[in-house]
This record gives sequence, C-alpha cells and structure tokens, in this order.
Amino acid sequence: MRYYLGVDIGTFESKGVLTDGDGQIKAIAKQPHKMLVPQAGWAEHRPLEDWWGDFTAITRELLETSGVAPGDIRAVACSAIGPCMLPVDENGEALMNAVLYGVDNRAHAEVKALTAEIGEDRLLDLCGNTLTSQSVGPKILWLQNERAKIYRKAHRILTSTSYLVHQLTGRFVIDHYSASNFSPLYDIGACNWTDGLTDRIMELERLPDLYWSTDIVGHVTAAAAKATGLAVGTPVTAGTIDAAAEAVSVGVREPGDMMVMYGSTIFIVQVTETRLRDPRLWHGPWLFEGGYSSTSGLSTSGTLTHWFRDQLAQDLTVEAAFPELAAEAAASPPGAKGLVMLPYFSGERTPIHDPNAKGVLFGLNLTHTRGDIYRALLEGIAYATNHIFETYAEAGQVPKRVLAVGGGTKNEVWAQSTSNVSGIDQTLRRETIGASYGDAFLAALAVGDVRQGDIEAWNPETSKISAQPDESLSKGYSVFRRLYEQTKDLMAELE
Repeated sequence: MRYYLGVDIGTFESKGVLTDGDGQIKAIAKQPHKMLVPQAGWAEHRPLEDWWGDFTAITRELLETSGVAPGDIRAVACSAIGPCMLPVDENGEALMNAVLYGVDNRAHAEVKALTAEIGEDRLLDLCGNTLTSQSVGPKILWLQNERAKIYRKAHRILTSTSYLVHQLTGRFVIDHYSASNFSPLYDIGACNWTDGLTDRIMELERLPDLYWSTDIVGHVTAAAAKATGLAVGTPVTAGTIDAAAEAVSVGVREPGDMMVMYGSTIFIVQVTETRLRDPRLWHGPWLFEGGYSSTSGLSTSGTLTHWFRDQLAQDLTVEAAFPELAAEAAASPPGAKGLVMLPYFSGERTPIHDPNAKGVLFGLNLTHTRGDIYRALLEGIAYATNHIFETYAEAGQVPKRVLAVGGGTKNEVWAQSTSNVSGIDQTLRRETIGASYGDAFLAALAVGDVRQGDIEAWNPETSKISAQPDESLSKGYSVFRRLYEQTKDLMAELE
C-alpha cells in the first residue's frame, strides 16, 4: 500500500493526516499550543516545542493509530503558518522565539524606513508587493536593529516550514511561494533572491535555498526517524505556507479559483493567469513553476473568537463555549440590532495595511446581549472579508469559483454572513481538515503518484453556501467602511 503524510502547524493547533492513494484518511492527529504575545503587536511561537514538538507527537500518533508501517509512507510534506522570521545557528537550532506572520507588527518602523528608502513603485516592480507586517525583510532589519547579537550569530533566517524541513533532512530550504513574502529580498520576475533594492538587510547566502513546493529536497535522517517514528530515507518535500496547502486541499488549481480559509485569520488565495500589480493585495508565484497567485488576509478572525470566549464567556466550559456562543449569535437578527464591529484587534493587513488600526464596537445600547455582540463580531469579520472581495473585483480578478475551508465554515452565522454581504456563493468539500490534507496530496504529487486534477476525486464538492442578500447587512457594511475612515486618525493617536 501507498500512504502519504501531511502535517500542518497552525497558530493555535497543529494537525496531521495519513492518507492512502485515493485520498482516504487513515488517521488524524492534533496538538494544541499557544501563541505568545509578549507585548502588544507582537506574536511568537517556540520552534522546538510548538513546531517540532507538535510534528513529532503527531507523526508518532498517526503511525500508532493507523497501524501503517513507516516504510509504506511514500513521502512527507509539511506546511505551517507563515511567513515567519526565525534566526538559527549552523545546526538549525533556534536562537530566539519565532516572530510570526502579519499578526506581528513589531517591525512597523522598519517597514516605513525601507519603504521611504526604496519607494513603493520599485517594490511593486521587483517584488510584486509593498512592505507590510506580512513582509519578512523588515523583520530581519528589526532583528539587526534590536537584537544585534542574535543577528550576528544567525547562520540562516528561516520560516516555519524551513525549520521543520531542516529538522527532518538537515537542509536549509524554502519554497518560492513562501520566499516571495521575504520582500524586499525576493525578485518575483526572476524567482530568485535579490539585493537589488537594498543591501543593508542581510547577505543573501544567509537565506534558505530556493525550491518549488513539490520538489523532493531531502530525506528523513536517522535522528529525525528516531524522533518521529518515520523510516530513514523517506522523501521530504520543500513544503509551503499553510494557506497554500489549504487551497490545494479544496481544489484551487486553475486561474480564477479562490479559496477562503476560515481559520485563526481569514486568508484568501486566488490563482491568477498573469502577475498582478496592486499594492492592496499580495502577489507572488504559485506553488508550481510558471504559475502566479494573489493572496490577502485579515489579522484577526478565529483569533478574535478565541479572545471573545476567553474574556466574555468565562461562565462556559471550553468544550461548550463555541457551540453556545454560536447559538446566541444565531438568535440575534442579521445586523446584530445595529451593532457594528471593526475586527482590527491586531492592526489590519489587506486591503488597508494599517498596523495602527484598532478594534471598535459601535452602536451599543442597554438592550444588547452577549449574543448580539458576538454576532457583530462575526459580521465584522464578514464585512472585512467582503472588503477584500471588492478589492479583487476592482483589480479585475472576480473569482470563477470560491471554495471555503476551515473551522469557521461550521459557524453558520459567520460563513452565511460572508456570502450574504458579498453576494458570493461558497463551495464546501467533503474533507475540511485543511492544510494537512493538502500536504498529503502535495506529497503524492511530489513522487508522481497523482496529477493536480486528481484532487477533484480525492476531495469532491458536497454543498454550497448560497448568498441570500440582506438589507441589514448591506447597511451594516456601509457603516463599517465609513467607521474606519472616520476613526483611523484617532486610532493612530492611541499608538
């Protein structure tokens, strides 16, 4: 028998799957971990404990529960949150906690300084992106400015999947899709590292070697086999960022295909026929040579539901909290009785790129309940997602089909509100576990056992979330857009 291992490291939870050659899941395993917030605007993980610790625990559990022989696993692929910034020594050992993706905006000053030095037009021309909290380059410059000893000691700067692949194979690598987030150090046209815009961030040889996501970059070492239970010599792919693997899992493969990932953050991936140029969105290569993608994401989505549960639903058990809150939100009418929330609790990424943006709950009165507030929170995320949809349309990229995935799709108010305010139908697939399932498919693709189109048989469509336009949501969205514009200067003053 042939089996494929996929493991994904998320913001709060890691997941792994073992599938057979037809995409049938033989085992699933999960491991929770925490996101560290040492101060406002910062977000970190512990690489050894949260990333590698989760990977090894998940792999051992999958092998034990499935009964699959390690030698029958044809390939391993992993994905993770990203892009992250992690300095490591020559042995691949972390020199500090990992600085996470766009939810961490500690490098705001470096973003401004580099943008002023280089200019937005030159950044767009060479990198395809302006500099934001999602960009790794400014975070490396922050490391140089604020942690000079670690910067000097760093042998390489890795992202999350790079770290995992090194733990498995001993090689320092990164896929092109992830590398395109290292602006201003990646040339989107040449698909290569560049110091053509600035040479003051880091020497290019201290960055990982570049590969495409399904390239076999190494094999499981004896040390990794001992830690994971995998067989020595098992092929390992370059891996990628979780959102891309999640997009693959639901069938995103052709120009016009769009994925909406309802996770810790909303993340959107659309495959495009050509390279786009719009500073409001992110652009880069797709997972496979010759392809392009346009991506976008909110800063806080599922993270915000966790915050609400922990701060405002302490009377509920952890197990009962989300079902009860969902029921309370469903009991509130569309529009949440006139409440509008700006979900900018960690600044905002696309399309406004404002690290100073703040969360706002607008319209409260004494009749409002917890359910109304929770509904306003979910609708606020839906409004912010629709803002992204409108940005794609303005860029000439109306999606041909939208495929939804992630835990948030199970929250009817959240997912239905997104379709209702946008007028866009969303398609659901049979398997909704997400990125780890996409990783398993990419592993099968890497060793030539499947073709890209085989994902349609692996994970068929099951249902749709059909848009049902609602006047209350249309009104709420109008207020949402104006509320940010009229408060953004005040938000910046609070910084």
